[in-house]
Amino acid sequence: MATVPVYCICRLPYDVTQFMIECDACKDWFHGSCVGVDEDDAPDIDIYHCPNCEKTHGKSTLKKKKNWNKHDTGQSGDVKPVQNGSQVFIKELRSRTFPSSEDVVVKLSGCQLTVDYLEENSFNEPILIQKKEGLGMTMPAPTFYVSDVENYVGPDVLVDVVDVTKQTDSKMKLKEFVDYYYSTNRKKVLNVINLEFSDTRMASIVESPLIVRRLSWVENYWPDDALLGKPKVTKYCLICVKDSYTDFHIENGGASVWYHVLKGEKIFFLIKPTSANLSLYERWRSSSNHSEMFFADQVDKCYKCTLKQGQTLFIPSGWINAVLTPVDCLAFSGHFVHNMSVEMQMRAYEVEKRLKVASLTPFPNFETACWYTGRHYLERFRSESWSWCILPNKNGLGASFLTNNRSLYHSNYHYASSMPESSHTHLKLHTC
Repeated sequence: MATVPVYCICRLPYDVTQFMIECDACKDWFHGSCVGVDEDDAPDIDIYHCPNCEKTHGKSTLKKKKNWNKHDTGQSGDVKPVQNGSQVFIKELRSRTFPSSEDVVVKLSGCQLTVDYLEENSFNEPILIQKKEGLGMTMPAPTFYVSDVENYVGPDVLVDVVDVTKQTDSKMKLKEFVDYYYSTNRKKVLNVINLEFSDTRMASIVESPLIVRRLSWVENYWPDDALLGKPKVTKYCLICVKDSYTDFHIENGGASVWYHVLKGEKIFFLIKPTSANLSLYERWRSSSNHSEMFFADQVDKCYKCTLKQGQTLFIPSGWINAVLTPVDCLAFSGHFVHNMSVEMQMRAYEVEKRLKVASLTPFPNFETACWYTGRHYLERFRSESWSWCILPNKNGLGASFLTNNRSLYHSNYHYASSMPESSHTHLKLHTC
């Protein structure tokens, strides 16, 4: 009987499921797990010597890198870039100081955050709710943890997992990620940020804040009999290990977003969506090496906001933000588009289209959501006799309202189209 060939220092037969690397000296093959070589690092190796051959041929050598434009300290002519999300980057980020978010973040109680409050004060700045009471939000019990997510969602569900150091993503079964999460020897920093669970059993134990459900176009205007599927953007579970990092971005569709930290902590780096900052963001994001440039260095101010366990943060449309997870964290979030920020939503959406952003958390059928919303208001205006009136606001200045003999309609955006510029027909909503 023929003898089965064996390989590696473990002297086992070839296994197609395991990564192997060939020694350039002895020409034997070795399991990466046996000799301490990660499959993702193999392309960077120029000459590989196994542990035995290292004694006579020297250590393995790496390929030389060229054209780096941002680097670690070093004496060689070739310098290595600091990749956003790498451990060197995280260490530097933790040591830096930023302006306090106290200057831009509004603090409210849950019961204060109402539609009336937002119509009176607008929704242009982030809002921090320190306790969830009064938000009309449902969250799991404090004993709920990552293993429970697996039980409610399903162990075989494929999830997008971000390799934070490389800022790349791949798919993994939820069970595999949970096993990684609980392991004592994490060789990588992996991050799950877009587990949308509205079609799973976990949807029954998590409910978004009441203000979100009242404002959301998708929740209120998307027909039940629509041919296109309703955008699934309302319920995300975020499972992030220590030192997870998501680089600067604007939410897809210019959506607003809410976050609630069930366990752990998150740090948000917030940049106002001024015209200048949005232009800088678009130029930065379109650069081929933007992952080696810290965007906050290009703007006047970047605010640091720490979201602690049990707190909820609402980020308005267009705000440019990055997220650092300083400790293991389990959080929930959701995206929503609404009447309070139509102009900014459309501007952010146009930026997104020009950049051709491929996001892990897209806003599917965004233009369709705009059309359904426009149709709702067109039908409403046609069904009643509407006219303009000017009423003084709290500052004594005139504000425009649509009114009829039974109701008053008010929204805080200016003569903005709720339709994309690419559409052939624009439906203008004339509101203040």
